[in-house]
Amino acid sequence: MKNPIYLLIIATVVLFASCKGPVKNATENETEKTPGIHKVMVAEVIQANAYTYLSVDEEGDVYWIAVPKIEAFMGETYYFSEAMEMKNFKSKDLDRVFESVLFVQNLSKEPIEVSESMPAHATQIPGAPVLDKKEVHVHAAEGAITLKELFSNKKKYEGQKVTVSGEVVKVNYGIMDKNWFHLQDGTESDGNYDLTITSLEEGVEIGQTQTFEGTLVLDKDFGYGYSYEVLLENAVIKKIK
Repeated sequence: MKNPIYLLIIATVVLFASCKGPVKNATENETEKTPGIHKVMVAEVIQANAYTYLSVDEEGDVYWIAVPKIEAFMGETYYFSEAMEMKNFKSKDLDRVFESVLFVQNLSKEPIEVSESMPAHATQIPGAPVLDKKEVHVHAAEGAITLKELFSNKKKYEGQKVTVSGEVVKVNYGIMDKNWFHLQDGTESDGNYDLTITSLEEGVEIGQTQTFEGTLVLDKDFGYGYSYEVLLENAVIKKIK
C-alpha cells in the first residue's frame, strides 16, 4: 500500500499541472472605466459639409457618432460623455439614413471627466437651453422685441411672427432637417434668457449678432422625447437697414 502522504503529493502536483497558468486577480487586465465616459476607436470616417460622421468601436460595440466637422482618421481613439441619439436620421448632405447616430458634444482625444453639473447619463439635445448666461448686451433692432418681453408674454405672441435680436451662443447644423441656433440679448424673465431657434439659414456662427424673424411656438413636441416650451420656428435672418 502506498503512503497516503505520497498520494496526496501526487494529487497536488496533478492539480497544479492541469492549470493553464497562475490564478489572476479578478481585476487584472481589466480597464478601469469612469462612469459615463465612452472610449472609442474610429473604424470609418465620412465627411459631410458641416459634420464628420465616425463609425466607432467601443469594446466590440460598433455604432455611429457625428461631430462638428473635424479631421479624423481610422484607428484614432476618442473620448466623450455628452451625446444625443437620433434614430432614423437622414443626412441631406450624404443622402443617407442612419438607423442610429449619436451627436456628440464633447469629443476629445484626451481622457475626460464627467462634469459635476451634468449627470453621466445626461444627453444634450439641439434645443436644450445653454446653461451659462453670457455677458452680452444687444439692443433690439427696429421692430424687434427683447427676450425679456418675449418670455414674459409668450402667450400673447404664440403663433405670431416675432422679431428678436441677440448674440448667437450655440449652433447645431443639420439636425432633423433644421439648423438650430441659440440667442441671448442680456435680458431675461423668470430665469429664461436663452431662445431656441430653428431655421434653414446657413453661415450663422457663434459670436455673431443677428436679428431673426420667425413664428413663436409653445410646447412643441418633435417626438423622441424632444419637446420645447418656447421655440422660434422657421426663422429667417432679417436685414436691418
